[in-house]
Amino acid sequence: MIRLAFALLLTAALLGCGESVPRVPAVGPNEVIVAFGDSLTYGTGAAETESYPVALGQLIGRKVVRAGVPGEVTAQGLTRLPQVIEEHRPALVIVCLGGNDMLRRVDEAQIRSNLRQIIRTIRGGGISVVLVGVPRPALLTSAAAFYGELAKEYRVPYEGKVLTDVMHQLDLKADLIHPNAKGYRRMAEAIAELLKKAGAI
Repeated sequence: MIRLAFALLLTAALLGCGESVPRVPAVGPNEVIVAFGDSLTYGTGAAETESYPVALGQLIGRKVVRAGVPGEVTAQGLTRLPQVIEEHRPALVIVCLGGNDMLRRVDEAQIRSNLRQIIRTIRGGGISVVLVGVPRPALLTSAAAFYGELAKEYRVPYEGKVLTDVMHQLDLKADLIHPNAKGYRRMAEAIAELLKKAGAI
Protein backbone atom coordinates (compact mmCIF):
# COMPACT_ATOMS: atom_id res chain seq x y z
CA MET A 1 0.00 0.00 0.00
CA ILE A 2 2.81 2.39 0.88
CA ARG A 3 4.50 1.71 -2.44
CA LEU A 4 1.21 2.26 -4.28
CA ALA A 5 0.59 5.53 -2.46
CA PHE A 6 4.12 6.68 -3.23
CA ALA A 7 3.70 5.78 -6.91
CA LEU A 8 0.44 7.72 -7.09
CA LEU A 9 1.99 10.75 -5.42
CA LEU A 10 4.97 10.60 -7.77
CA THR A 11 2.71 10.38 -10.81
CA ALA A 12 0.68 13.35 -9.61
CA ALA A 13 3.85 15.35 -8.99
CA LEU A 14 5.19 14.57 -12.45
CA LEU A 15 1.92 15.55 -14.05
CA GLY A 16 1.90 18.73 -12.02
CA CYS A 17 5.35 19.58 -13.35
CA GLY A 18 4.17 19.29 -16.93
CA GLU A 19 4.45 22.49 -18.92
CA SER A 20 1.20 24.38 -19.24
CA VAL A 21 -0.10 25.35 -22.65
CA PRO A 22 0.45 29.06 -23.38
CA ARG A 23 -2.83 30.99 -23.38
CA VAL A 24 -4.18 32.87 -26.39
CA PRO A 25 -7.25 35.10 -26.73
CA ALA A 26 -10.53 33.32 -27.40
CA VAL A 27 -11.58 33.11 -31.05
CA GLY A 28 -15.14 34.40 -31.35
CA PRO A 29 -17.87 32.51 -33.25
CA ASN A 30 -17.66 34.97 -36.14
CA GLU A 31 -13.86 35.17 -36.25
CA VAL A 32 -11.62 33.24 -38.64
CA ILE A 33 -8.84 30.73 -38.10
CA VAL A 34 -6.37 30.14 -40.93
CA ALA A 35 -4.68 26.76 -41.28
CA PHE A 36 -1.45 27.69 -43.06
CA GLY A 37 0.90 25.14 -44.56
CA ASP A 38 1.69 22.69 -47.33
CA SER A 39 0.12 19.41 -48.49
CA LEU A 40 -0.56 18.33 -44.91
CA THR A 41 -2.84 21.36 -44.58
CA TYR A 42 -4.22 21.06 -48.10
CA GLY A 43 -5.25 17.49 -47.34
CA THR A 44 -3.29 15.48 -49.93
CA GLY A 45 -4.26 11.84 -49.56
CA ALA A 46 -7.93 12.50 -48.79
CA ALA A 47 -10.92 14.35 -50.20
CA GLU A 48 -11.04 18.11 -49.67
CA THR A 49 -13.92 17.67 -47.22
CA GLU A 50 -11.73 15.26 -45.19
CA SER A 51 -8.75 17.60 -44.77
CA TYR A 52 -7.77 18.54 -41.24
CA PRO A 53 -8.91 22.20 -41.53
CA VAL A 54 -12.42 21.10 -42.57
CA ALA A 55 -12.58 18.50 -39.79
CA LEU A 56 -11.25 21.05 -37.29
CA GLY A 57 -13.88 23.60 -38.25
CA GLN A 58 -16.59 21.01 -37.64
CA LEU A 59 -15.12 20.08 -34.26
CA ILE A 60 -14.75 23.60 -32.87
CA GLY A 61 -17.63 25.42 -34.57
CA ARG A 62 -15.43 28.09 -36.15
CA LYS A 63 -14.55 29.02 -39.73
CA VAL A 64 -11.19 27.41 -40.52
CA VAL A 65 -9.66 28.47 -43.85
CA ARG A 66 -7.66 25.74 -45.61
CA ALA A 67 -4.61 27.74 -46.80
CA GLY A 68 -2.36 24.84 -47.74
CA VAL A 69 -0.18 24.65 -50.87
CA PRO A 70 1.24 21.21 -51.75
CA GLY A 71 5.01 21.20 -52.16
CA GLU A 72 5.53 24.55 -50.47
CA VAL A 73 8.71 25.19 -48.48
CA THR A 74 9.02 27.67 -45.61
CA ALA A 75 10.62 30.37 -47.79
CA GLN A 76 7.63 30.27 -50.14
CA GLY A 77 5.23 30.27 -47.21
CA LEU A 78 6.90 33.34 -45.78
CA THR A 79 6.37 35.14 -49.09
CA ARG A 80 2.73 34.01 -49.37
CA LEU A 81 1.74 34.75 -45.78
CA PRO A 82 1.02 38.52 -45.96
CA GLN A 83 -1.50 38.02 -48.77
CA VAL A 84 -3.26 35.26 -46.82
CA ILE A 85 -3.48 37.47 -43.73
CA GLU A 86 -4.74 40.42 -45.77
CA GLU A 87 -7.40 38.28 -47.48
CA HIS A 88 -8.80 36.49 -44.45
CA ARG A 89 -7.88 38.74 -41.49
CA PRO A 90 -7.74 35.82 -39.06
CA ALA A 91 -7.78 35.90 -35.29
CA LEU A 92 -5.47 32.87 -35.19
CA VAL A 93 -3.14 31.08 -37.61
CA ILE A 94 -2.12 27.42 -37.31
CA VAL A 95 1.32 26.97 -38.90
CA CYS A 96 2.30 23.52 -40.21
CA LEU A 97 5.29 23.92 -42.52
CA GLY A 98 8.79 22.55 -42.94
CA GLY A 99 8.30 18.99 -44.15
CA ASN A 100 9.21 19.82 -47.75
CA ASP A 101 12.29 21.72 -46.58
CA MET A 102 13.48 18.62 -44.75
CA LEU A 103 12.73 16.39 -47.75
CA ARG A 104 14.83 18.74 -49.91
CA ARG A 105 17.58 18.86 -47.26
CA VAL A 106 17.31 22.61 -46.74
CA ASP A 107 19.70 23.74 -44.03
CA GLU A 108 18.02 23.47 -40.63
CA ALA A 109 19.15 26.95 -39.62
CA GLN A 110 17.33 28.33 -42.67
CA ILE A 111 14.12 26.43 -41.86
CA ARG A 112 14.25 27.73 -38.30
CA SER A 113 14.88 31.29 -39.52
CA ASN A 114 11.95 31.16 -41.94
CA LEU A 115 9.59 29.75 -39.32
CA ARG A 116 10.74 32.39 -36.83
CA GLN A 117 9.93 35.12 -39.36
CA ILE A 118 6.55 33.52 -40.10
CA ILE A 119 5.69 33.59 -36.39
CA ARG A 120 6.88 37.19 -36.09
CA THR A 121 4.85 38.27 -39.12
CA ILE A 122 1.68 36.74 -37.71
CA ARG A 123 2.28 38.13 -34.24
CA GLY A 124 3.10 41.52 -35.72
CA GLY A 125 -0.46 41.73 -37.00
CA GLY A 126 -1.86 41.10 -33.52
CA ILE A 127 -2.80 37.54 -34.52
CA SER A 128 -2.37 34.44 -32.36
CA VAL A 129 -0.15 31.57 -33.53
CA VAL A 130 -0.34 27.82 -33.02
CA LEU A 131 2.56 25.66 -34.23
CA VAL A 132 2.38 22.05 -35.46
CA GLY A 133 5.61 20.03 -35.56
CA VAL A 134 6.37 17.94 -38.65
CA PRO A 135 8.31 14.65 -38.34
CA ARG A 136 11.68 14.28 -39.96
CA PRO A 137 11.61 12.05 -43.08
CA ALA A 138 12.84 8.77 -41.58
CA LEU A 139 11.52 5.33 -40.69
CA LEU A 140 11.57 5.94 -36.93
CA THR A 141 11.23 9.64 -36.36
CA SER A 142 9.75 12.50 -34.36
CA ALA A 143 9.09 16.19 -34.93
CA ALA A 144 12.27 18.16 -35.52
CA ALA A 145 13.50 19.75 -32.28
CA PHE A 146 13.43 23.28 -33.67
CA TYR A 147 9.62 23.33 -33.62
CA GLY A 148 9.45 22.86 -29.87
CA GLU A 149 12.31 25.31 -29.37
CA LEU A 150 10.52 28.00 -31.40
CA ALA A 151 7.27 27.33 -29.54
CA LYS A 152 9.07 27.89 -26.23
CA GLU A 153 10.90 30.95 -27.52
CA TYR A 154 7.67 32.66 -28.60
CA ARG A 155 5.36 31.07 -26.03
CA VAL A 156 2.95 29.69 -28.60
CA PRO A 157 0.73 26.61 -28.19
CA TYR A 158 2.45 23.63 -29.79
CA GLU A 159 1.29 20.23 -31.06
CA GLY A 160 4.41 18.15 -31.63
CA LYS A 161 3.17 14.57 -31.41
CA VAL A 162 0.09 13.94 -33.52
CA LEU A 163 1.76 13.85 -36.95
CA THR A 164 4.44 11.49 -35.68
CA ASP A 165 1.75 9.24 -34.19
CA VAL A 166 -0.20 9.25 -37.47
CA MET A 167 2.89 8.49 -39.55
CA HIS A 168 3.63 5.44 -37.38
CA GLN A 169 0.22 3.86 -38.08
CA LEU A 170 -0.38 2.35 -41.50
CA ASP A 171 -4.17 2.55 -41.18
CA LEU A 172 -3.94 6.35 -40.79
CA LYS A 173 -1.72 6.95 -43.86
CA ALA A 174 -2.51 7.45 -47.54
CA ASP A 175 1.18 7.13 -48.51
CA LEU A 176 4.62 7.45 -46.92
CA ILE A 177 4.25 11.11 -45.96
CA HIS A 178 0.51 11.93 -46.01
CA PRO A 179 -2.35 10.94 -43.71
CA ASN A 180 -5.60 9.53 -45.03
CA ALA A 181 -9.04 10.78 -43.95
CA LYS A 182 -8.76 9.00 -40.59
CA GLY A 183 -5.30 10.45 -40.05
CA TYR A 184 -6.42 13.98 -40.81
CA ARG A 185 -9.34 13.51 -38.42
CA ARG A 186 -6.89 12.46 -35.72
CA MET A 187 -4.82 15.55 -36.49
CA ALA A 188 -7.88 17.80 -36.23
CA GLU A 189 -8.87 16.25 -32.90
CA ALA A 190 -5.42 16.86 -31.42
CA ILE A 191 -5.36 20.48 -32.59
CA ALA A 192 -8.91 21.05 -31.32
CA GLU A 193 -7.83 19.78 -27.91
CA LEU A 194 -4.81 22.09 -27.95
CA LEU A 195 -6.96 25.10 -28.86
CA LYS A 196 -9.26 24.34 -25.94
CA LYS A 197 -6.34 24.03 -23.51
CA ALA A 198 -4.94 27.33 -24.81
CA GLY A 199 -8.26 29.10 -24.26
CA ALA A 200 -8.79 29.81 -27.97
CA ILE A 201 -12.08 27.90 -27.99
